[in-house]
Amino acid sequence: MLMGWGFYIFCAFGLTTAIQLFYYLFFFRRVAYYKSPEKPQSQQHPVSVIICARDEDENLARNLPGVLVQDYPTTHEVIVVNDNSFDDTKYILAELKKTFKGLQVIELAQEAKLIAGKKYPLSIGIKEAKHEVMVLTDADCVPASEHWLFKMQDAFTNGTEVALGYGAYKKAPGFLNKAIRFETFHTALQYFGYALAGKPYMGVGRNLAYRKGLFLRNKGFSSINHIPSGDDDLFINKVANKHNTTVVLDPDAFTLSAPKKTWREWRHQKARHYSTGKFYRTSHKFLLGLYTASQFILYPLFVASLLFFDWRFALIPFVVRLLVQGIIWNKSMKKLGEGDLFPLFLFWDLWQFFYYIIFASSLWKKPRKTW
Repeated sequence: MLMGWGFYIFCAFGLTTAIQLFYYLFFFRRVAYYKSPEKPQSQQHPVSVIICARDEDENLARNLPGVLVQDYPTTHEVIVVNDNSFDDTKYILAELKKTFKGLQVIELAQEAKLIAGKKYPLSIGIKEAKHEVMVLTDADCVPASEHWLFKMQDAFTNGTEVALGYGAYKKAPGFLNKAIRFETFHTALQYFGYALAGKPYMGVGRNLAYRKGLFLRNKGFSSINHIPSGDDDLFINKVANKHNTTVVLDPDAFTLSAPKKTWREWRHQKARHYSTGKFYRTSHKFLLGLYTASQFILYPLFVASLLFFDWRFALIPFVVRLLVQGIIWNKSMKKLGEGDLFPLFLFWDLWQFFYYIIFASSLWKKPRKTW
């Protein structure tokens, strides 16, 4: 057995593995073994569904009917904010409104000055919402079932002000599709796991619900209006806590979106998403940063331990982590409808190292101010 610096490399590898196991056993295990709390009876709140759209005529024609035909007999409205579209969005909405009387359309004809992204149109939609419980999604999303609205609003028991849903991507052939879906799963594993552990830090605008009163009490997006993104994750990071936040992991409550078709488009999307991370609470940045760093250096330290220390000792923590990770990934992927990704489990584990390298530039590139 080699001692000296080889031993210290092995110790660093052991510590890194221990950090990873902590995250899997303390945070992510909660997603894998999550069971919806039993309720004596379900609730049906009056609900406002809010969708913002800019040049989304094809997506609205394809997806909006899925929102409008939800099996939800209680009072609800669907608000679409048409934000300065130049395509046929206006006409698509007018045609849908003839059939669906519950559809409310807000036409914006002027750009909001000094307010980046979709925060202004979303704020207008929230202001016009008639009901306290609001469910948010995007124009390129379609509910996975006709029970989506019921499942999302049913999460609002006494004290609940935020409900985090899963915004999945549609399955298609090719590696890019699987890579996008794996990244989406991995991100969800984190924000669901943190929320279940009492440390909610983000949600996704593709499938999110919160109370109008919560939005108004916190002065909406006023503190983040200068940031291009953040209407979903930064707002939730600001207002969510262990007492007012829940998750909805029922497959009927998922939404489905069409993923990007090129690596370039996906990189631009991730650059916009990652631009908000530096504005998270300090505790969240520390936890997310420690997890990412331990993940990134794990394989280099493992290889170095194999080469410069006793390979038999190096295999022990590596195999233990793989077993724990495999069990939790398998159960969580099935729960989130991504079970077809698990056969490539070992590849995805290694892929994360290269993923961080490929998308590292997204951390410092400035995203577009439009949406």
